[in-house]
Amino acid sequence: MEVFYYPGECAQPPAGSIVTIGVYDGVHLGHRQLLERVSRTAEEIAATSVVVTFDRHPASIVRPESAPLLLTDFEQRIGLLSSTGIDVAVVVRFDAERASESAEDFVAEVLAGCLNARAVVVGHDFHFGRGRQGDVPLLQQMGARLGFDVTGIRLLGRDTDAGPAEPISSTRIRSLIASGNVVGAATLLGRWHQLRGNVGHGDKRGRELGFPTANLEVPAEMQICADGVYAGWYLRPDGTRHQTAISVGRQPTFYDSRPFSLVEAHLLDFQGDLYDELGTVELVENLRGQERFASVDALIDQMAMDVAATRHALARARPPA
Repeated sequence: MEVFYYPGECAQPPAGSIVTIGVYDGVHLGHRQLLERVSRTAEEIAATSVVVTFDRHPASIVRPESAPLLLTDFEQRIGLLSSTGIDVAVVVRFDAERASESAEDFVAEVLAGCLNARAVVVGHDFHFGRGRQGDVPLLQQMGARLGFDVTGIRLLGRDTDAGPAEPISSTRIRSLIASGNVVGAATLLGRWHQLRGNVGHGDKRGRELGFPTANLEVPAEMQICADGVYAGWYLRPDGTRHQTAISVGRQPTFYDSRPFSLVEAHLLDFQGDLYDELGTVELVENLRGQERFASVDALIDQMAMDVAATRHALARARPPA
């Protein structure tokens, strides 16, 4: 996938483009359904398939006090979009100036001017432009004048253990993850949810307890899961994967109050230095909630059981379809 940064770069496909627009946080199964439609349509008419996305979530500029936590950082999002087979990504810098731009100007400047759009495919409830005044009917009106078709589609739904089928959305997935339901979230993502961050230097208590951990410094804007212990995988930058018991929490056995949750990964059967590398954990199964133990020995006994439970969970786990 070729990536352009706008303004400054512009794809301008000579045979025109089939375009979709959105943040695409998480690149979940609903997103993939839409992106597949874009790719298929582009192939049928020998045009270029294009996703227009943003360098940050627009809400972080428009309403920072209530901006959603993110399922994927920018690099993860671009990597996932690339895996869908889309030809081109146009990354629009979203700032206060862009937020004040009218929907009509965005269509004329980016879709018609930069991308020579022949068709636009978006979610049926898509909104854009100043005050979210742009929507599918406006796109259809402008498309009739500027020479492109517009299709608004509903994102597919799927049953989860959290309830019956509903439209897939990043908001729904965030809610599942925040509650600790990583299996339900994976069903909608089509993959295990990932947390990643640089491995920092913690208090080294895990090593003293016999269970050394990699402490992931997950950025504050990312959606982490409910406090508890999870079975999962640790992905190193070199591509290797390791079975991992993952603790998310505030270490209540040692601290009365901690302002934020730590993400600690104990790699099973691993010895080595992980400090300062970019570590990623995949959350496969929620094993238990966070607990305060009466003694360090009781905690150590439970950690040994968590390791055994992790082995068992990963042995039976199947990748999300």
